Amino acid sequence: MVVGGFSVDTSSTRGFDGKITLSVLITCIVAASSGLIFGYDIGITGGVTTMKPFLEEFFPSILRKSARAETNAYCVYDNQLFTLFTSSLHLAGLISSLLASRVTTALGRRNTMIFGGCIFFAGGAINGAAQNIFMLILGRILLGFGVGFTNQVIRIYAS
Repeated sequence: MVVGGFSVDTSSTRGFDGKITLSVLITCIVAASSGLIFGYDIGITGGVTTMKPFLEEFFPSILRKSARAETNAYCVYDNQLFTLFTSSLHLAGLISSLLASRVTTALGRRNTMIFGGCIFFAGGAINGAAQNIFMLILGRILLGFGVGFTNQVIRIYAS
């Protein structure tokens, strides 16, 4: 058969029957989940950082500033700790994605994905139990490391 100017041999399958097995399905779910955790975290963080109870607990200065009528709505979130909170995931993800290739070489892809998932889970647990800003930032850093490791190694499965 000629497809797009290339000859394709369709007479033999060479051991591949083209069926979707449970292993293929699980691999696809894991590959999709890796990209999902980063987008999910960004979506949740964007919503949580505008919630009044969250701001009352962790960033009361932002809430007080937003209550003043003379403050521009775009200048309310100029708190350094708030900026560190929101950007710590991205910075940790950048650093860990640069280091993840060496970890993948040492541990293998599967173990690196499991390692990244465990780090992400630990970060989520710390953020869920956070009592102060330090715990929030530590949790975000762990989330970033989990995202960086899994996003670096999962590309082979996604392709």
